[in-house]
Amino acid sequence: MTPKEVYLDNSATTRVYPEVAEEVRRIMEEDYGNPSSLHRKGTGGERVLNASRRLLADLLGVKSENLFFTSGGTESNNLAILGMARRNRRKGNHLITTTIEHSSVLEPFHKLLTEGFEVTFVEPDPEGHINPLDVAGAVNQSTVLVSVMHVNNEIGSVQPIADITRYVKKKNPDTLVHVDAVQSFTKLYFSPEQWGVDALTLSGHKFHGPKGTGALYLREGVLAEPLFGGGGHEKGLRPGTENTPDIAGMALAARLSMENRKEMVEALQKMKEKLLSAIAAEHPWMKIIGPSPGNGAPHIANISFPGLKGEVLLHALEEQGVYVSTGSACGSREKKTSHVLEGLGLGLDEKTAEGALRFSFSFLNTPEEIEYAASAVNNAVHELKLFSTR
Repeated sequence: MTPKEVYLDNSATTRVYPEVAEEVRRIMEEDYGNPSSLHRKGTGGERVLNASRRLLADLLGVKSENLFFTSGGTESNNLAILGMARRNRRKGNHLITTTIEHSSVLEPFHKLLTEGFEVTFVEPDPEGHINPLDVAGAVNQSTVLVSVMHVNNEIGSVQPIADITRYVKKKNPDTLVHVDAVQSFTKLYFSPEQWGVDALTLSGHKFHGPKGTGALYLREGVLAEPLFGGGGHEKGLRPGTENTPDIAGMALAARLSMENRKEMVEALQKMKEKLLSAIAAEHPWMKIIGPSPGNGAPHIANISFPGLKGEVLLHALEEQGVYVSTGSACGSREKKTSHVLEGLGLGLDEKTAEGALRFSFSFLNTPEEIEYAASAVNNAVHELKLFSTR
């Protein structure tokens, strides 16, 4: 039976689990009180909020009092970077990040440049990997913050966060380390405390939770300036009435995603390998952008068909019910080459960059969908290549 829809743009967002949608609706109807209110409805909402915080913290292996709820990964990244840099400016004005971070990381760093901070941008190797020694080599006594993502959202390269943190702290123990783990949480195992990082970002809609939900982990004793003024919610770090129904949905989505995680991640890897091998068998001239299939994240594959337009191919696949991306959803409407692809440097010419497509898988995809998607890609590439030679 031919699937009506094959959604392979899960790095942009995921479909919520049915159980999550049901839980969000239930809390909207039953536990709708403001968690800050003193009456029974308010304390009911507070119980939901506290239970959600404990659940998410347990899954991360951290203390619940060190977890703060936000509206998503973008706010969490901004709060961590702007908040920690400004709060710790008396210790120094030097910052470090990489050239292939998400825009919600890069833009706060560019903003801090206008405030008098100095920023070092570390470049990756051609497969998108950051060398820990390059990061540590840029650290000096005035470095107050380093921010490196765990999994790149466009090409799936996985950064050695434990090594980066260890080398940075050895060079300057006072330097804070922030990790954007939006793309890796529930897909790759990690522990913020074992890594030794000071801050970590999550986003609910990347693991089948509601949009508009996120969390920021801050190691005990780490301080950050709030971005907003208001009523003192989330210990004053993130004022604003908490979105209790969706927060509960995010926590439930995290729990569901972590159940049988090992088996589900193995399934993601198999689907990725199946798609790539099926396409390569028909089009051996295609190019994998970023890490080799076995070295990258299990749920992201970026491939190119040099000479074809990725956007044209995207819409050709859409006509067959297959949904993919040409890069980060935050920048996919901009008519320019992705800064991530540009940052890879060696071996990535303009035609290869223009022909790039990102396939990203989820726990809800099936092997049958991948088989259909591979066939759709092969057919679309054949047709577009034939058309381009006329």
